[in-house]
Amino acid sequence: MAGVSIQNVEKTFGATRVIHGIDIEIEDGAFVILVGPSGCGKSTLLRIIAGLEDVTSGAIKIGGVEVNDMAPKDRDIAMVFQNYGLYPHMTVAQNMGFALKLSGISKAEIAERVGNAADILNLTPLLDRYPKQLSGGQRQRVAMGRAIVRDPQVFLFDEPLSNLDAKLRVQMRAEIKQLHQRLKVTTVYVTHDQIEAMTMADVIVVMHDGVVKQAGSPLELYDRPANLFVAGFIGSPSMNFVDAKVTGDTLVFDDGQTLPVPTDATLSDGQIVRVGIRPEDLIVADAGLSMRVKIVEPTGAEIHVGAQMGGVPMTVVLRDRHDLHPDQDLIVAPLPGRAHLFDPKTEARLN
Repeated sequence: MAGVSIQNVEKTFGATRVIHGIDIEIEDGAFVILVGPSGCGKSTLLRIIAGLEDVTSGAIKIGGVEVNDMAPKDRDIAMVFQNYGLYPHMTVAQNMGFALKLSGISKAEIAERVGNAADILNLTPLLDRYPKQLSGGQRQRVAMGRAIVRDPQVFLFDEPLSNLDAKLRVQMRAEIKQLHQRLKVTTVYVTHDQIEAMTMADVIVVMHDGVVKQAGSPLELYDRPANLFVAGFIGSPSMNFVDAKVTGDTLVFDDGQTLPVPTDATLSDGQIVRVGIRPEDLIVADAGLSMRVKIVEPTGAEIHVGAQMGGVPMTVVLRDRHDLHPDQDLIVAPLPGRAHLFDPKTEARLN
């Protein structure tokens, strides 16, 4: 196993710069997820680590060794792609052991490694089947097994669950996390799904437009987003945002409603701030913020309420049963300490 060091890495395609001087230190054995919207540069960065793309400038180090000029096969990494890429004419066992066969490893060692990986992934009963006889989840397990048998220093995953249905994605998330806990191999995983990132990662790196917006543990990013982009990207449904003016120790919204200024914020009188409140941090109250219900969506465990406050769309997630209807007035209050303040110009966190 080995850590991965990404040092001031830049990548350009012609005149277009897609990676802007990124620095990330990935500890040995860590599970790090690169997350962000399409086009943010996360897959390009993963391909740079793998050696499938050259760096324009900067350095990639694996286990302390710079690998910029190494071919992918010499970097001691294994990559699992979005598409399984299995050979249809080969059995599961043959697919998993093919790279080892090309490397000249003995049949006995190949059989041992394939057997061990099959045990880990519950593939032993399927070793003699062909890909067409497998479900999507089973095919993805075979692709993972093909990576495991190589015994690499680093696993790289490029959106491996995006072709699976919702129920199977949940199952495979748990299986990949358990796999990491068992093997303890440094893992870099790319996804656009922030729920995958929150549930699986030790460290999440949020990217946007080729830069790192914030890196930290899942709950750190959820509880204290460093800027507006991270605040809006992490969390589902997304955080509500409403602009307000600081008047003394009060936040005054455009429609005249008010909230107390959070005690952990130092603000100037007359300052304009963007108030962020997560939908799940609003509760029904006798006093607070009044809004008009527009749509009610029961999910079973929760009720998602789409509303408007002074023309601003708001979402409220309620865990208790409430008999709500469109065009009904609803009064909610944020839980103590759960209001986030941001500078609308710099987008930086203020509290």
